[in-house]
Amino acid sequence: MTKYIVHGGKPLFGEVEISGAKNAAVAIIPAAILVDGVCRIENIPQISDVTAILKILEQLGASIRSINRHTVEIDSRHIHTTRTSYELSRKLRASYYLIGALLGRFGRAEVAMPGGCNFGGVRPIDQHVKGFSALGAGVTTEGGYINAIVESGRLTGANIYLDVVSVGATMNIMMAAVLAQGDTVIENCAKEPHIVDLANFLNSMGADIRGAGTDTIKIRGVERLSGGSYAIIPDQIEAGTYMAAVAATGGQILVKNIIPKHMDCITAKLQECGVEVEEQDDTLLVRRTARLKKANVKTLPYPGFPTDMQPQMTTVLTLAQGTSLVTEGVWSSRYRYVDELKRMGARIQVDDKTAVVEGVEKLTGAPIQAYDLRAGAALVIAALAAEGESEISNVQYIERGYEDIIGKLRALGADIRAVEEPDEDVLSTAQIS
Repeated sequence: MTKYIVHGGKPLFGEVEISGAKNAAVAIIPAAILVDGVCRIENIPQISDVTAILKILEQLGASIRSINRHTVEIDSRHIHTTRTSYELSRKLRASYYLIGALLGRFGRAEVAMPGGCNFGGVRPIDQHVKGFSALGAGVTTEGGYINAIVESGRLTGANIYLDVVSVGATMNIMMAAVLAQGDTVIENCAKEPHIVDLANFLNSMGADIRGAGTDTIKIRGVERLSGGSYAIIPDQIEAGTYMAAVAATGGQILVKNIIPKHMDCITAKLQECGVEVEEQDDTLLVRRTARLKKANVKTLPYPGFPTDMQPQMTTVLTLAQGTSLVTEGVWSSRYRYVDELKRMGARIQVDDKTAVVEGVEKLTGAPIQAYDLRAGAALVIAALAAEGESEISNVQYIERGYEDIIGKLRALGADIRAVEEPDEDVLSTAQIS
């Protein structure tokens, strides 16, 4: 078991380079299945979710060649099965993108039910299934697998209206439709930057997708996609997390390799709290010197404030003057981390989807544990801002989405390190024997 040991109370200073976007990479890599040729993908983040999804592609028969730490070449011409590994698929939420990619390319997919972060409830994929069914696939679940098959061997274009704005469903249906016969129109689409990135990747390989980034996407099916090169966009949420870290601790950092437009929703809210943010081409200079001010936050689909930044922002508000309201408008059950912040002295009351945050003068270090990826990032921020030592466990969640978080924070002056500890189950077994 790995734990993070943090001695907090130090402001952050320096520069941090933002990696490729996790939420784009975990869709673009499966989308390479649709390509009848070699595609080179650059700016891939070094995170455990990416490692797992590349391993799944290899098990399907794709050839993966690492060019360097952030660039791979994927050749999907020799895929020999449409059934994914149960063990690997159930470890990550993004495994559902394999359904759209395999179904679009081969007319069938058998993918284990997705896993990933546990928000204390089930994140449904009913809108994905609705889209696949409209395109002509039969979808069933059996033995922990989602089985999708189109009897004719090729999907057929259709008009699809999403009942709720869903990032995953928008991307999955888009992948399934690019090789379908005829035209597909998806309405009430999500508009997140990684949806546009996936569309740009597919278009660069020969797809015909229009309207990504709006609420209506039109796809004209093509016969095949051919190889090419593509670079993934920078990670909006990783950048926002480091911005939130300096907001909580104080100091000044230069956040490099970002697309400022993608950061507007986060920048505006931090500025409301009294954080100074200066935009410079592909960087943001973020500075906090005075006490934070209260703010009300409601998460919404893009271009609203992202749900993936809600825990980090709530942590910042625990140190703000006055009472702030945080409303989760995208996912329910996303407040499991609040009890961990309370251990550190935070004053937060949760009622359904709303958290009432009364600012405190300081947080105090404590043993805490991550329950999911973004909650884990929030606890790292809290530990950095807190007085004394914090010990963070369950850090495997954090490493699903943040490349070299320890190295990047240490370069900013943080006192944080990873330590390996024997698993308690292993110790118990050893004691029994």
